[in-house]
Amino acid sequence: MVGGQCRIRRAGIIDVPAIAAIEGESFPDPWGRDIFADAIDCFPTTFFVAIIEGRLAGFIVGGLEDTGELLYGHICNLAVEPSFRNRGIGRLLVKRIEHQFVLECASGIQLEVRVSNKRAQSFYRKLGYREAFTVAQYYANGEDALLMMKWFGY
Repeated sequence: MVGGQCRIRRAGIIDVPAIAAIEGESFPDPWGRDIFADAIDCFPTTFFVAIIEGRLAGFIVGGLEDTGELLYGHICNLAVEPSFRNRGIGRLLVKRIEHQFVLECASGIQLEVRVSNKRAQSFYRKLGYREAFTVAQYYANGEDALLMMKWFGY
C-alpha cells in the first residue's frame, strides 16, 4: 500500500510523455501521445495522475456522458507503471475519479475491459463494479470487451 507517499493530481500536458510510456508498457494497442493530449483538453477535471517520489506512477482518464436521461462517468483508460503495481495505486486512482464523477452529479460509472483480462475484471469487481454486457469485437484485434458498471447510491 502506498499510503501517504502517493499524491493524486490532475494531469497536465507536461505529463503526456510519461503517460504514453506507461500506456505502451501496459497495453497491446496503446493510445498515442496525441490522444492523451486531446484527452487533457477534453476532460480536464477527470484526468488524474499518481505521483510517487517525483515520478509519474500511473494515470486514469475518463469523461462524463449524458444519455439524455442519465449522466454517468466513463473510465476510458487506467494504467500503473509496472514497478509501481500491486501497491494500491490503481485503487487510489479509481477512487479519485469516482469522487470527481460524484461531484459532477453522475449516477454511475461504466468501463470496458478485455474479456481475457481476468485480473482487471477481478480488480474492478473488488471496487464494486458488475458486468453489464459484452461488446463484440470492441478492441482493434477483434477481442470482445466486458462492459462493467457501478451505480452510486445517493
